Amino acid sequence: MNEVQLIGKRADSASRRLAVLPTAVKNAALELMASSLEENRDGIMEANLRDIKAAEKKGVSLAFIDRLTLTPSRFQDMVDSVLQIARLADPVGEVIRAWRRPNGLEISKVRVPLGVIGIIYEARPNVSVDAGCLCLKSGNCVILRGGADAINSNLAIVDALGKAAVRAGIPRGSIQMLKDTSHAAVKALLRLDRYVDLIIPRGGEGLIRTVVENSTIPVIKHYKGICHVYVDGEADLKIARRICFNAKVQRPGVCNAMETMLVQRKAAKRFLKPMLRMFMKAGVELRGCPEVRKIVPGVKKAVEKDWSAEYLDLILSVKVVSGIEEAIEHINTYGSGHSDAIVTSDYDNARKFSREVDSAAVFVNASTRFTDGGEFGFGAEIGISTDKLHARGPMALEELTTYKYVVCGDGQIRQ
Repeated sequence: MNEVQLIGKRADSASRRLAVLPTAVKNAALELMASSLEENRDGIMEANLRDIKAAEKKGVSLAFIDRLTLTPSRFQDMVDSVLQIARLADPVGEVIRAWRRPNGLEISKVRVPLGVIGIIYEARPNVSVDAGCLCLKSGNCVILRGGADAINSNLAIVDALGKAAVRAGIPRGSIQMLKDTSHAAVKALLRLDRYVDLIIPRGGEGLIRTVVENSTIPVIKHYKGICHVYVDGEADLKIARRICFNAKVQRPGVCNAMETMLVQRKAAKRFLKPMLRMFMKAGVELRGCPEVRKIVPGVKKAVEKDWSAEYLDLILSVKVVSGIEEAIEHINTYGSGHSDAIVTSDYDNARKFSREVDSAAVFVNASTRFTDGGEFGFGAEIGISTDKLHARGPMALEELTTYKYVVCGDGQIRQ
């Protein structure tokens, strides 16, 4: 039996014990895991530095380096997220609904863990912490397979988490890291339907397609983040500038960053010149439609593929639209169903946008950068699902559970 099968078998065995552990045991484990991260901070940061240096030698983009890097503040955010997850309500055992039938049967719909979850991701080491801790709290075993570029960081993090969890009474095998970063190992994991109940991929389009095409296990996709901000003709332009700048520049290499800005023609002349100057000063490469390029000369010409591009970089496509109808049509045509925003003071337009834009998260007068498990109050997230079945948007504790029916009687038989 190869490494992948052994990991799957261990996880499957541990999952039955983890599923019934008391909340107090899981919470104590999470607190010990947070302490273990702190105790191993220096080693984890050194491992992360090795990954960064190796990535820089490959000549990868600055946005990629940003996703890979654990700054001191990001490290502290990881520790804080573990403690926040410990404080959240345990979803396992929650009675979603209960009712009594005329024949006296009492039926309860009860939340239970999914079982074993495989997480396949790329260059963000914090995913190891978020995924490991959310799965533990929701009673699921997890098999983590991070990208080769973050292998040192991920191994150091999972070692710290796993040892602490076992010391706290969590079954060995509940949190495991697939050390083999080859494509062959990924494909082997995707065929472990005997042991694994769900696969969640996080990464670029190529990774997602590989997972979907090769998995014999159900997949919930964390797909592309082609996010839009639409500046309505009735927008407060000062607020619009703050939101658009934040949505693009604050952290451009993440999936909830704005990739296309739509501006209503009525506001275009007053809004675009100062806004695009702000972007240019911040180093953003701009690609615009003919109207944008007429208002602000020097903007690069946008081509068809720009409207469906996830840049994950300081690049932005900009388009002038006739009004909210065209904006909604553009978003529903080119967007990925992730996160989209409208800036407006018109109540009817805000309601229309929120009803008709078919995305997991729709914002009114706020940045798309808030699509995040921590920002939503979930402690962390396992990913942001752009699917519509089972889970949509930031996936946290509830989304990592399913349910079963518990039926109690006193001797009833069916006639």
